Amino acid sequence: MPTPDRTTLPDIVAAGRALLESGGPARVTMQAVADRVGVRAPSLYKRVRDRDALVLLVAAATADDLAGRLAASDSSLSALARAYRAFAHEHPEGYRLLFAVDGAADEMGRAAAPVIDAVRAVVGDERALDAARFVTAWATGFVSMELAGAFRLGGDIDEAFEYGLQRLEAGLRAEA
Repeated sequence: MPTPDRTTLPDIVAAGRALLESGGPARVTMQAVADRVGVRAPSLYKRVRDRDALVLLVAAATADDLAGRLAASDSSLSALARAYRAFAHEHPEGYRLLFAVDGAADEMGRAAAPVIDAVRAVVGDERALDAARFVTAWATGFVSMELAGAFRLGGDIDEAFEYGLQRLEAGLRAEA
């Protein structure tokens, strides 16, 4: 009789995400995940090929989480940007991982869809992808600098984010 499974792939991925947030990518090891889910490291290989596959699964789950957060917003450009920023603050290491790992393209596409839809409503079909890239680049740059502590000149960062978001929306509306 085969031995019962002591862990599941979702448990393994959740453990990987928790380890990522508590110590960065270097903390996500097969041994650390095995310890967290209560199995021996060789047991993980029944579910996950190797560490690279584990990191990719963690990135995909993070992108799916982001996509869900964005889809749950009211779909306005400002709500999407705020949800994106909040997600990055709640999961800074996962957020960084999204831009460091190739292979989660489908999941990132799901995360991009609400942004493309929101800007399409403002600029139309022809420029929707360009506008979505513009919005995403601004939000990603702002949030990445914020998480890195790069805004050192004083002032209120929340106000700066809202100001930038208002200017961005006004610029898109003016073009349309």
